Order: sequence, then C-alpha cells, then structure tokens
Amino acid sequence: MPSTITLSSLSWSAPDGRSLFSNLDLTLGAERTGLVGRNGVGKTTLLRLIAGELAPSSGSVSVTGTAGWMRQSVQTPEATVADLFGVRDGLALLARAGAGKATVEELAEADWTLEERVSAALGRLGLEADASVPLAALSGGQRTRAALAALVFAEPDFLLLDEPTNNLDGEGRAAVLGLLEGWRGGTVVVSHDRELLEGMDAIVELTSLGARRYGGGWLFYRERKAAELATAAHDLEVAERQVAEASKAAQARAERKARTDNAGRRQRLKGDQPKMLLDKAKERSEATGGANARLAEARSAKAEEAAQAARARVEVLEGVRMALPSCGLPAGRTVLTVERLAAGYGRKPLFRDLSFAMTGPERVVVTGPNGSGKTTLLSVIAGRMAPLAGSATVHVDFAMLDQTVGALDPGLSVRESFLALNPEVEENAARAVLARFLFRGDVALQRAGELSGGQMLRAGLACALGGGAVPQLLILDEPTNHLDLEAMEALEAALRGYDGALLVVSHDAAFLEAIGVERRVELSV
Repeated sequence: MPSTITLSSLSWSAPDGRSLFSNLDLTLGAERTGLVGRNGVGKTTLLRLIAGELAPSSGSVSVTGTAGWMRQSVQTPEATVADLFGVRDGLALLARAGAGKATVEELAEADWTLEERVSAALGRLGLEADASVPLAALSGGQRTRAALAALVFAEPDFLLLDEPTNNLDGEGRAAVLGLLEGWRGGTVVVSHDRELLEGMDAIVELTSLGARRYGGGWLFYRERKAAELATAAHDLEVAERQVAEASKAAQARAERKARTDNAGRRQRLKGDQPKMLLDKAKERSEATGGANARLAEARSAKAEEAAQAARARVEVLEGVRMALPSCGLPAGRTVLTVERLAAGYGRKPLFRDLSFAMTGPERVVVTGPNGSGKTTLLSVIAGRMAPLAGSATVHVDFAMLDQTVGALDPGLSVRESFLALNPEVEENAARAVLARFLFRGDVALQRAGELSGGQMLRAGLACALGGGAVPQLLILDEPTNHLDLEAMEALEAALRGYDGALLVVSHDAAFLEAIGVERRVELSV
C-alpha cells in the first residue's frame, strides 16, 4: 500500500486558546512537498502533529507507513552523535565484544553492521564525525547535518524536515539537496530555501484560510500567487466601489425622502387638501421609504461583506513591508577596522591574524565552513565577546541582529520590546512600524517568548530596522533563518535600498546576490 499522510478536519489551538488552524483537510503522498506560509501560521506545529508529538484539538492525523521527524537536539549535556542516532547501547555492546568482554547472549544480539551504517549515514550528509563525539562540540550546521543523518539512518517512509538547510554551509546545503533529490519516500519540508523548494514536486501553502496545494516547485507557486494577488486586489477595488455606490445611493434616497416629507408638511400647513388624502399619502410614503431603507441596508451590508472578504484575501496574500530611511553614510567614511584578530573559546582560537576594513556603504559577507567562527567574529566586532588577540573597532553607529534575536526580552510584548529598544519613537509611530512587519493590533501585544522562530526574527528586524535613528552599519547573522519567504523578499528589497554598510553572515546565495554583496571575508577551519 502506498504511504500517505491524511489530515481530516484537523484543528489545533495553542494553550492560550489561540487557534492556528481549524477543519484542515489535506492528503500528502510519497512525493516531495514543500510546506510554506507566514511565520506563526502553524507550519512547525503541523509537522509535530503529523509526527505524533502533539495531539490535535479535534480531527485526526492518519499516517500509512512511518514518519521520521528530524531531531535538532538531545536534551542532556553529555549527549553524543550516538544518542542522536539512538545507538549508544548497540555501539557499547560492539565495544565490549571487541574487548572480549561480551557474553554469548550479547554476541548473539550484536548488530555487526551498525558502525558501518552509522558512518555511511553521516557520510551521506558530508559529515566526518565519530559517533562518540559530543553534540556540544559540533557547530550548529554540523548538528543539523548529524540530525538529518540520524533521520535517514532510521529509514522512515516520510521525512518531516523543519528548515533543514538553516545554518548549513554550501557543502552542507548541497548534501541536503542531493539527499532529497535521491530520496524515494515521501518528504514534507518546511523551508524558506528557494533553491530547495524549486526541487519540490508540490508546494502546500498554509494560511489562516486553510491549506492549498500547488503542483510544481517554487517559481510556479510564485507565479500563481502573483496572479491570485492581482485578482484579489481587483476584487477589492470592485467591492469598495460598490460600497461607495451603495452609500451614495442611500444618501440620495435619504435626501429625496427628506424633500418629500418637507413637501407633505407644507401641504398640511396650507390645508387645501383633505386630511384623509394627506394621511394616506403619508402612509404610502412611509411604507415605500421603509421598504427602500431595508433594501438599501441589505445592499450596503452585502457590499460591505464582499469588501471585507476581499480585504481578508488581500491581507493573506500581501506580504510584510520593510523600508529603511537614509542613514547618510559618506562614501569615504571608515566604518570598521579589524587588525590581526584572533578569537575563540578558551585558549584555542577559531581563527587568527584576521585583518580587513570596511569603508563607506560596502556590503561584505563573512563566509567559511561550519565551525570556522563566523558568528564568533560578528560577536567580537559587536563588542559582545572579547578577542584573544588583535582588535576590532566599529567607527559608526551600528545595530546587530543575531541568530537568537537576543535583543528581545522573552517576557516583554513585541510592542514593549520595540519601545524599550527605541525609546525615542512615539507610540503611534511604533505601532505603524510594527504593522509594516505584520504585528498589527493585539498581535503586537504577544510576548516575545511565545513567538515562533520566524515571528521572533521578524520582531527583531522591526526593532533593529524600524527605530528613529537608522544605523550606518548593520551586522546580520543569518538574517533569513526562519523568515517566511515573503518576509525574506521584503528584507532583500529593504537592504537593496539601504545606503549604509552591511556585514552579513549567510549561506543563502540568492539572498546575497539580491542585496548586492561586493566582497567576501573567508574564514577557514
């Protein structure tokens, strides 16, 4: 029987009662499916429901076959790669057997191919690591590759992947793309990686209106979405015109009735017609006026309902808007100087003797394999970490957005965080900025700790980019991680128009090309 995932009338609500989706019906087959949608719409939650980590509020999830969920971490300080694979005991048994300490019963249960299969799974993702290596010793990208290798090792019918290329260097991303291209089972991938999504057999978009399937990859999906937005915008224009026409017609009827009523009162005052005739005329006028008023109200209500529905469709289809005012950075101004810099943890540097400078509105990307110290370099430049040797000096105002969005207080609302980080911005202006980043109304009152990863990053971008004083240097560490695709394209547009300097860590080649990166600073392990 073919492997399938069937969602029937599926609903799920957060512990605070907020509904993410309701009455969701969807069938996924043994194909590569990209799951997209705005941050916070419930993509990761949906994967966890399919994996059985969460129970639905109502409805059902039926999986024919097995579904493997990529584990990002094992929650113990001493966890190793073997724990991620779930083979610690099996490898320990092989070690005892090799030392001649295993019992006859244990030897009978030993899986003599285990070490070879674990090594092959790691190699398939381009990772050369012993199973005994602690996960804490691996970089974020290396842990992601190890988690993918562990998932493939289990040989499920479906791979459930949440942002599998996040934090991966070019080699790691190529390994993931190659893995999915050759995978014969089903795959459900939550991702913002456009190259990865282009290789999908179908795209499923999750919105507040439900789930919709588009055959083909990313480019076909974007073309269809653009056409849908144009249609929705036209429908909204027609609906709003009908609302205006209904309002104008109602005003005209009210004015006619007022003139008729005034004429009737004048006739009564003149007294040259019988009172009975005047009363009958008044009754007919009131009856006709009442019927017309009810008809007008019905038409106005219908027009307004159509307009609201059209606005809702446009709201779902339209993306986040970002804009950066001019920062006024002169072309010859020295922005950053790094001289013979060495940095790392403990006494062991990740890199040494690094020197470079930035002048004027340059756009520089820091590149290198996972574990080479890219994030460490940005932390030293931003003054969050002391160097082991050398110096890094920023000569202009700057803002930094790190991968964990550490500037946001998990206990504060998005609005409170924005005002705390931008105290010079007034309430109305703050609300307007947050609305551009899709934190409208009560959504801006959500605590940062309750946001999804993508929402958190979007809130961090709003706080870093939407304040009153625009920094002349932006330091961005993997800024597109967890962003939904529309928000990522909006960020690209904003950074293209930014006239300050950019220092970026990113493995997303399309993003780097879109923002016009001019120079690379290469780190090596």
